[in-house]
Amino acid sequence: MIRLIPMTETEYQAYLDISIREYAEDKVKAGNWQPEEALERSAQEFQRLLPEGVATRDQYLYNIEEAALGIKVGMIWLARIMQGAHAIMFIYDFRIDEPYRRKGYGEQAMRAAEDQAKTLGLDTIALHVFGYNHAARALYEKLGYETTNINMAKKLAA
Repeated sequence: MIRLIPMTETEYQAYLDISIREYAEDKVKAGNWQPEEALERSAQEFQRLLPEGVATRDQYLYNIEEAALGIKVGMIWLARIMQGAHAIMFIYDFRIDEPYRRKGYGEQAMRAAEDQAKTLGLDTIALHVFGYNHAARALYEKLGYETTNINMAKKLAA
């Protein structure tokens, strides 16, 4: 059984250092950004979304804790955002740490996110997943998430 524990400022700073780099790498891998610009663009994006860190309004950064053992197994970043005139929950980041993958923690964390959305009076959760992340896509589909958009690209030979 898991529980969502709000990140402390210290935990957030450690998360931020890693996540800015990883998000930049993901955007380069997906072909969205050039390597020389990726780190700066990633840092700007985090600053835009979290100008006040963990205290940013409508942003919810949690550690995912295995309740029985009291150990951190991952993290999830939820946000209340507007989609047109309708408020929804958006998952900006979600990860289960490598040693704890394929043990059911991901599914439990996503169910806890659903509970958090309901607590906030929201009836929809949305997220973005990189096309190459087949494991995450499989989890989301298993949980009933539906594809809403697909971007495709083809690299052409020089």
